[in-house]
Amino acid sequence: MDNTGYKQVNRQLKVFSGNANLPLAQDICEHLQIPIGKINLTSFSDGEVYCQILENVRGTDAFLVQPTCCPVNHNLMELLIMIDAFKRSSAARITAVIPYYGYARQDRKDKPRVPISSKLVADLLTAAGADRILSMDLHAGQIQGFFDIPVDHLYAAPVLIEYLKRLDIPNLTVVSPDAGGVERARAFAKRLDADLAVIDKRRTGPNEAEVLHIIGHVAARNILICDDMIDTAGTLVNTVQALRKKKAEKVFACATHGILSGPALDRLRNSPIEEIILTNTVPMDESKLLPNMKVLSVAGLLGTAIQSIHEETSVSNLFV
Repeated sequence: MDNTGYKQVNRQLKVFSGNANLPLAQDICEHLQIPIGKINLTSFSDGEVYCQILENVRGTDAFLVQPTCCPVNHNLMELLIMIDAFKRSSAARITAVIPYYGYARQDRKDKPRVPISSKLVADLLTAAGADRILSMDLHAGQIQGFFDIPVDHLYAAPVLIEYLKRLDIPNLTVVSPDAGGVERARAFAKRLDADLAVIDKRRTGPNEAEVLHIIGHVAARNILICDDMIDTAGTLVNTVQALRKKKAEKVFACATHGILSGPALDRLRNSPIEEIILTNTVPMDESKLLPNMKVLSVAGLLGTAIQSIHEETSVSNLFV
């Protein structure tokens, strides 16, 4: 300790990346003005994951960037094996930086005889040796409580709202596509000085939902649909159709995680959405994106959080 009573941070900060989203990790390192760590992370011909750290990490403060996006199971296994490699290489502290937390939608028993898979993944990460988790826009905030280690939960809202303010959309109503997203939509509406509406929907199966009612005024209003992720885009497209039937004007959409799996791009291509705003928490192949898609970087936000965690200072100023 120094003479002020605060603990001095002597550990070296190092950032490594799995194969899930290397460009994001490189952008984070550029923000931090440090080189990305050297690691050999590959697979045998049968799919078995192999990991070797190619530099000394003994006593370091190691941050491992790996969203557990598609292919979810492979990327999760990569992360677990990376954590184990760093633990056995005597890293002083291991923080798993998971911009997108896979299995987050399985956070409760909503039917008989089903698992709570997001709790299982939390246990696996802890058992592998992670000392801390840094994630962004969890599908359900209570997932933080599934961990017995510290979790820093960031929101992409500052990045998204800064861009939306520049768009300066008049007569704006922010719409939550379901009751669970009302808190998020209310935060956006407050920051954008907009009205709020909510979609009452019924989920009929995995990746399937039916719009029942729209709570709030949307006629002759410009709309911003605000969600944490766009996966197959079924919910989003159905929401847009329901809003247009209620005489809404231009419709915009924003989400932190652009999963865009299965029929998502085809559905969005044929939907009258003015602009779709996403972030790069998961890798975005710009050659496959639609002309009306805008991808914003959260590297600065994550980099600032990593610096704060390393220096053991507050990250609360990054919360919304």
